[in-house]
Amino acid sequence: MSSTLRSRMQNDLKSAMRAREALRVSTLRMMIARLKDIDIASRPKGAGTVPEAEIVAMLRGMVKSRRESETLYRHGCRPDLAAKEAAEIVIIEEYLPRTLNGAELDAAIAEAIGTTGAAAPKDMGKVIAALKEAHGPALDMASASAAVKAKLSHA
Repeated sequence: MSSTLRSRMQNDLKSAMRAREALRVSTLRMMIARLKDIDIASRPKGAGTVPEAEIVAMLRGMVKSRRESETLYRHGCRPDLAAKEAAEIVIIEEYLPRTLNGAELDAAIAEAIGTTGAAAPKDMGKVIAALKEAHGPALDMASASAAVKAKLSHA
């Protein structure tokens, strides 16, 4: 399954090179290079290539890093660099699965709380595990954790 995301990046890189889209080419090269670094780091563990879930986590980390950089550039009066970071975010997010937000996330959390029987903040681990199992890559763990914590605090 990870080969689909991997091959999609490679094919899109070729297309971007043909179309002479410099920003897309540089962003895709950066993503592919990061993925190769992760593949190399996982070799001692016996895994040849990383699974798609790890690729999604890598891409989310790249988006988070660029958001932080964009904020710093805006505060540092560098709108040109902030705009470049924002454009890279848009390109990277094309490869991320749609994430649960708002009402969908609340419904998923309510369902996970119901199935695990969680009643207090100490049960947060059970709820998060149930969410990961049910929704996997569709979860933004930072927002999901905050929402679960808030719901269990008020329970």
